Amino acid sequence: MKIARKWIAGTAVVSLAVLLCMIFGLPVVQGSAADHVRWDIIHMNPTTTPATLSAGGVAFASASNPSTLSIRLTGSGTFVGPASGGTSGGVTGGGTWETFSGTTSTGSGTYEVTELVSWQFARFGLGTFNDVIDDGTAANGNAGLRIRYSDGSEGTLGIGCEGPGPNIGIVEGVIATKDHVTYWNAQAPVGGVDANRTLFHIR
Repeated sequence: MKIARKWIAGTAVVSLAVLLCMIFGLPVVQGSAADHVRWDIIHMNPTTTPATLSAGGVAFASASNPSTLSIRLTGSGTFVGPASGGTSGGVTGGGTWETFSGTTSTGSGTYEVTELVSWQFARFGLGTFNDVIDDGTAANGNAGLRIRYSDGSEGTLGIGCEGPGPNIGIVEGVIATKDHVTYWNAQAPVGGVDANRTLFHIR
């Protein structure tokens, strides 16, 4: 039974990595050395000129069956993305979570990142924003992380940063799993609303 559970958990992580590649489908841009990356679910204050980006934002994702199930996430952290494109235990960070059925909260707590599953760099560039995180060079791309929730459950977190400029096929925001529930519908960012945006910095 333990072997079966480990096999199922491993298959789920690999499946999410494949899904991330399909959803965020980009060619891998590999360097000769590992990427040292910071990720954030960000605040965007549109009242400043230019708009100000800072850490500490929030993002939502929902399930499909039923679509009334959703998750709210905050978070930030770092990881080392190997030049080989493989997984990495060189991770830090986490954030908070809260799950909902409709508008009713069904649980909340914190989560920690335990492993990098996938990292794909897309391009550098931030556009005309005031980046107060300023921890390296702002970049677009996607990452898949294995996470552990404070209630003992496990899952994965997918982070996509499309950024400004020509669309390149990245879903901006987050997707996640928590045990068997798959929150794979990222809530899209809306102009003037401070939610559902992410940012990477290559350090």
